[in-house]
Amino acid sequence: MDAVLGALTAAGSGVIAGSMLLAGAVIAWFVKVPSGVVAGVMAFGAGVLISALAYELVAEAHADGGLWPTVLGFALGALIYVGAGWLIDARARRSGDADTPGGTALLVGALVDGIPESIVLGTSVAATGGLSLPIVIAIAISNLPEGLSSTDGMKEAGRSARYVFGVWSSVVAVSALAALLGYLVLRDAPVELIAFITTIAAGGILAMVCNTMIPAAFARDHRITGLLATLGFLTAFTISHLG
Repeated sequence: MDAVLGALTAAGSGVIAGSMLLAGAVIAWFVKVPSGVVAGVMAFGAGVLISALAYELVAEAHADGGLWPTVLGFALGALIYVGAGWLIDARARRSGDADTPGGTALLVGALVDGIPESIVLGTSVAATGGLSLPIVIAIAISNLPEGLSSTDGMKEAGRSARYVFGVWSSVVAVSALAALLGYLVLRDAPVELIAFITTIAAGGILAMVCNTMIPAAFARDHRITGLLATLGFLTAFTISHLG
């Protein structure tokens, strides 16, 4: 693949990933989405994310890079997300600000898993010469609920449209830059380093799902949360294996 075309493809993959977060934000801001629908989307998205981290991230990282880079990256990703969430909660308590239901926490999760995820997209372009359709579809399915749920929470907390869309536009730009850097800087990197970066995303995803998405979905509509999460898992699992 021509270097310029490869760089553009890598950056484009990051834009695709980030744009689904922005699309979710647009839906949540301009459409009055019923609380039960938001809960269902969050539950479904949680299942998709768990499947993606298990089969697309952790399993492949372990197969390519070995046990210890996988373990260390996974643990670091969880620590980064939990630590960032703790800092946000402490700041909110000091200022008296409420962020229901965890909108900022979901935004942090989008960054913690989205940046390494975009880097991985860039390196995959270098390795395969193009976009991996199953990975792109899985990212799209999982990112849309993150953007929807996070924006719904920020909207309830009284954030302005300028703030919300400024934040998500920045996330799209950061995703594109991370994918481009993944292509340019890490295309010849050791597989152990790629595994480490990949599982940072996976650890952040799992911590975010457990701390924010599933509890928020269950609090809104606990009747079918487990069923929808299972359906999301099976959807992403099927896409992965069809690919």
